Amino acid sequence: MLEVEKVARASYRAYVNKDRAAIEALIDDGFHFTSPLDNRIDRATYFARCWPNNETVTGFEFIHVVSSGERVFVTYEGSSTRGRFRNTELLTIRHGKIVEAEVYFGWSIPHEAPEGGFVNPS
Repeated sequence: MLEVEKVARASYRAYVNKDRAAIEALIDDGFHFTSPLDNRIDRATYFARCWPNNETVTGFEFIHVVSSGERVFVTYEGSSTRGRFRNTELLTIRHGKIVEAEVYFGWSIPHEAPEGGFVNPS
């Protein structure tokens, strides 16, 4: 397994284990985080806003872990005390630390599609 993939997997383990010291060791001082709800927030804001979610996380099942250079794409199905969800993340890792995270989320599991599925308006 490539180093970037090991770092990525270790970051998810820290959430499940509620291990703040482990995640702090993996996230670079210059870290930035972007999601549909966050626009390139810094490390301190990430820990204030996002880290508390670890309290409900109970596990991750990795669907895809694909690396390309210093980046790793991760699609996972997560479990929490609130239910199951599916996300995809693009992590940039340099010198064993996560420097950037882009998170794409919105699927709950089971994923209920609208009746009739997608309709092309044209």
